[in-house]
Amino acid sequence: MLEALLLMMGLGGVAGTLLGVASRIFYVWEDPRIAEVENCLAGANCGGCGFTGCAACAKAIVEGRADVGACLVAGADGAAKVAAVLGLEAGAAEPLTSQNTCTGGFRAPEKFSYMGVNDCRAAYLLYAGAKDCDVGCLGFGSCVKACLFDALKIGPDGYPVVDAEKCVGCGACEKACPKGIMQVRKPSDRILHVNLVTDRLAPCRQTCPAEINIPKYIHHIRNKEYDKAYLTIMERNPMPLSTGRVCPHPCEDACRRALADDPVSINQLKRFCSDWVYDEGAQVKIPVAPDTGYKVAIVGGGPSGLTAAYFLRRLGHKVKIFEWLPKLGGMIYYGIPEYRLPKEILYKDINRILDLGIEVKTDVKFGVDFDLESLVGGGFDAVLMSIGAMNHASARIPDEDKVKGVVPATDFLRKQGLGDPYRVGKKVGIIGGGNVAMDCLRSSVRLGAEKVYCLYRRTIKEMPANVVEIEACEHEGIEFITLCTPTKFTTDDEGNLTGIEYLKNELGEPDASGRRKPVPIEGSETVIPLDNFILAIGQTTDSAFADKEGTAVSRLETKRGSILNDPDTHQTAIPYVFTSGDSAGPPGLLVAAIGAGRRAARGIHKYLMGEDMAFPPARLRVDSRRMKGHIPGTIFDSIEGIKKKGRIAQPELEPGSYERQHTYAEVDLTVTEEEALKEANRCMRCCLTCYNKDAR
Repeated sequence: MLEALLLMMGLGGVAGTLLGVASRIFYVWEDPRIAEVENCLAGANCGGCGFTGCAACAKAIVEGRADVGACLVAGADGAAKVAAVLGLEAGAAEPLTSQNTCTGGFRAPEKFSYMGVNDCRAAYLLYAGAKDCDVGCLGFGSCVKACLFDALKIGPDGYPVVDAEKCVGCGACEKACPKGIMQVRKPSDRILHVNLVTDRLAPCRQTCPAEINIPKYIHHIRNKEYDKAYLTIMERNPMPLSTGRVCPHPCEDACRRALADDPVSINQLKRFCSDWVYDEGAQVKIPVAPDTGYKVAIVGGGPSGLTAAYFLRRLGHKVKIFEWLPKLGGMIYYGIPEYRLPKEILYKDINRILDLGIEVKTDVKFGVDFDLESLVGGGFDAVLMSIGAMNHASARIPDEDKVKGVVPATDFLRKQGLGDPYRVGKKVGIIGGGNVAMDCLRSSVRLGAEKVYCLYRRTIKEMPANVVEIEACEHEGIEFITLCTPTKFTTDDEGNLTGIEYLKNELGEPDASGRRKPVPIEGSETVIPLDNFILAIGQTTDSAFADKEGTAVSRLETKRGSILNDPDTHQTAIPYVFTSGDSAGPPGLLVAAIGAGRRAARGIHKYLMGEDMAFPPARLRVDSRRMKGHIPGTIFDSIEGIKKKGRIAQPELEPGSYERQHTYAEVDLTVTEEEALKEANRCMRCCLTCYNKDAR
């Protein structure tokens, strides 16, 4: 026994000696900061940081292979603690959050049932799942099982619901979903995303030129979450108060409910929730990404330029707007009268944009007070030309620029915007059938004209103006003289306008626009007496500055005044110069200018960050005016299970009243909360192919 004990002690001594020698030879030193950093992390070992656990993450942070904010669960507080250990600045980072992109669930029809399969990934491998919708949620909750933070559950409607307060953006749910339904993104990622044919988009959402998530914000309104509805709109459209008043809502033309009932009054709901946010003084925080160090100049403070400025600032860039007129807003300030869009309302939208930290310089004109060279010399890394289309197009009537009493619509409306309205006589005529013409017609009534005529070469049916604007003109006593072509002015001896002569038309074969071409009838000359005649047949861009040889801007390519660009990236022939809005093409809708502003911001951001600027191949392109290009299979001929409930009316000032006819008081009014909730409950919250039936 004693011998054995002595032997074991001897072996132990030898082993200790060998280990001591080995520890000196094979000694591995570990940075003590690793343990300190690990203590600052959440200890969840979730893998959201991209490493195998918190110890591996801590080691990567200390070695500089990961940022101090790598731990998603620990958040900003954890990043600050880690930074203190390492003697660094924590900085700021955009939060990652998970989002479910499918609202199908139980309502999505099933092709067959699985026996014994309760995992989305397994079901997907077996004939891609049982749902009729190829891209819809399978509903087995693999994403829920993968979430380590209890931030996800299958809701009562059969699709995943995210608890935003618990979600840390680790990405486990996204990895578990075989269909890409769960998406973990930063706010910047959502700004940069464009509609894809692979997205789960309702027809209304596909049709919106600004790509707003319409079903989502209406769902928030239904739940009385008006601030959340507003923030949903602001992810795509920073001017909801304005568009809620003047947007012609092409989205409503694609509303599925219209197949069995009136379409949902989408635009009135946008206006209601936006008005509510301001009327109630709701505190809404617009997230802004950390500073990138880049500076962008926006030339032109119209809706497209303002939108681009808003999204560029949200993406972390410093932005400065240069505007040649005293006020920002472009045509929606100087072109849309106050009875449609009060200046006070417009500036609530504009101030919300500027409050993000955007600089402004007004009363400076490009090509006169500054140029491309001075912007580059001033340290700007990119320039967006968004100068609008403030020049008028010719009506091709002899002496239209010489006869006293004849005025372009752009000048007529701009004078109103500047507070110096154009004086009109008792009888006023306007040529044109667009919204600008309607604004001139209705303004003339308010300026005191006793008789106002609209002259248009086709019929009212072919007018491009919003139907509601045409109806408003009729309510206000305006007379439409259609199928006519003005040919010459009549004047007195001093050159003052006394009347307009026109030929009557008949409609011939369709032209390039798809509308039947008006053909004048010989010998049908007719004269109507007038005191003023307003030319409202279109606008053009003043791009004469590009004709100056030897200047940097002369490299820009133009066509009929418009500055040519890549329609996707908005980049021009000068790599660091981009263009958007009316100056990049024929003038269009406010909501289209807003959509173009965001796409331009995307192009500029990608250019500055050295990323691929091209759109994904699956980019969805919809012609909202002709209702073409929707995702195949999403436009139906009929729907089932819908009861006719009727659309809420548009509240307005009484036609014929003094306030309506003789003041600039806002004509269309905001619906009540009761009406908004009633209308929101008419929305079927459509997804790609499924929708809520009234019977449920």
